[in-house]
Amino acid sequence: MGRLGTQGAVPDGGLSRRQFLTKSGLVIAGVSSASLLAACGTGASGGGGGGGGGGSSTIRILLWSHFVPNYDTWFDSWVKQWGSKNGVTMVVDHIDQADLPARTAAEFSASSGHDLIEWITPPSAYEPSVHDMSDVVQEALGTYGSQVPFCKLSSYNPKTKKYYGFCHTWTPDPGDYRKSLWTDAGMANGPTTWEELLAGGSRIKQDKKVRMGIGMSSEVDSNMAARAIIWSFDGSVQDADENVVLNSKQTVDAVKYMASLYQKTMSPEVFSWTAASNNQGLIAGELSYILNSISAYRSAQTTNTKVADDIFFVPALKGPNGTALASQHVVRSYIMPKWAKNTDKAKQFLLDLVGAASQSVKNSELYDFPAFSNTPAASQLPAWVKSDPFHSHPADKLALLASAQSWSTNVGHPGPANPAIGEIFDTNVISTMMANVARGKKSAEDAVSSAHQQCESIFQKWRSKGLVGGTR
Repeated sequence: MGRLGTQGAVPDGGLSRRQFLTKSGLVIAGVSSASLLAACGTGASGGGGGGGGGGSSTIRILLWSHFVPNYDTWFDSWVKQWGSKNGVTMVVDHIDQADLPARTAAEFSASSGHDLIEWITPPSAYEPSVHDMSDVVQEALGTYGSQVPFCKLSSYNPKTKKYYGFCHTWTPDPGDYRKSLWTDAGMANGPTTWEELLAGGSRIKQDKKVRMGIGMSSEVDSNMAARAIIWSFDGSVQDADENVVLNSKQTVDAVKYMASLYQKTMSPEVFSWTAASNNQGLIAGELSYILNSISAYRSAQTTNTKVADDIFFVPALKGPNGTALASQHVVRSYIMPKWAKNTDKAKQFLLDLVGAASQSVKNSELYDFPAFSNTPAASQLPAWVKSDPFHSHPADKLALLASAQSWSTNVGHPGPANPAIGEIFDTNVISTMMANVARGKKSAEDAVSSAHQQCESIFQKWRSKGLVGGTR
C-alpha cells in the first residue's frame, strides 16, 4: 500500500519508429478503465472483452492491482496519454493478483480476451499459446542495456530459445523486522542468519508474546519464502540443467528448520494466510519479522506511523554454509496471447513503458526496480533508496536495497523459471511440503520424497512437450 506521489505525468522515454514496429492509422482518443473483473469470466467485462475486437486501433490490457495504489493512478493516466499520442484506443482492466491466474486461464480456454496480460510471477506455462517476444526484448536490450539476469530467466526458455514474456520490472524481498523488539533480543540490526532468526524470534515470542510471520499456505509469499530457505540451505527444486534435485539432505534440513521455526516462533494462522496477511500483521504491530517487499512498510507509513518508524529491513539471511538468497518478490512480465491483434503497437507500448521507468519506479514509491540496466531509473535508484523521497525515518532506511540484485534470484534457481517450475509454483507443491512437516503430518524425509516425485512427474509432462531441458 502507498501514499500519494506524482500523478498525471506525461509519458517520457518514448522510442523512435523501428523497422519491426510500424505506426499507422488516425489518432483515436485513449480510454482507460479500472474495472474489477470476475475471476471466472470467459471474456473481459466492460471494455476488456474480445480478442482485439474494435479493430487494429485497440489494445486491451489486463494486469494486477498494484500493492502501491498510486502506481495504478499513474499507470492509467500514462497509458491513456500514450494511446492518444500513438493513435490507439487503450483499455486497462485491473484485477486482484490472487484472481489473475484463474482469469488468465479462463481467457486462454476461450481463446479470447486481452491483448496484453501482466503477471507478477513467471507465466511460463502459457508459452505454447503466446507470441514470442524475442524481437521486442532484443530492441529493449539495444536501447536500454542488459536485462537483470533473473528477469531474463523469469521470461525466457533456454530450451526453446523463446521469450514467452516481456519482463520490465522486479521487486526485492527483504526481511522486515521490528527494531525495538529485536534490540531487546540483542540484535538491534536484525538477524543476519536463519539460525539468528530462530534464536531471536523464539526469545521475542517468549518474552514479548509477539510471534513471527512466514506463511506456509497456498499463496505467493509462502511459496517464495519456502524457496528462500531451501536455497539458503543449498538445496533447490532443479539444477542448472533442469533436472529435479529436490530430494537432498540440504532440502530435508531446510524443511526441518522451517518446522522448528514454526513451533518456536509462530502460530497456526500461517497455514491459512493470504498474500496480504503478513502485511496486515506487521502493520498491526502483531509480528516481529516477515518476508515481504516494502509495500507493508509503505502502508504502515500512512496508517500506523509508530509501527512504520519501528520497521527496518535486512537482506537475505545466510544459511549454514553462508549462502544467502531470496526470491524476487514480484517479477512482472507481460504475455501476448496468440489471439492478440495490433501486436506491433503493443510491442511499441512495452518498449515505451521501459522508457518511462523513472516515472514508474517513483510512482510505485520505490517498490518497482527496473529490469534493464541503462534506463535513467537504474542510475537514479541507488540515490533514491539511500535517501528515501517518501519520508522514511531515518532517510537511509532502504539503503540495503541498493544491493538487492546480488542476493535475489528467480523462482527456478539455479535454472530458469520453465513451465514445470511455473506449475510447481502455482500448485503450491513446495509450501505444502513445508506445511505438512510443520503440522506433524509427515516426516521431513517423507514430505521431501513425496514432493520430489510430484516435481518429477510435472517435469516429465513438460519435457515430453519439448519445453523443459534435463533428463529427470
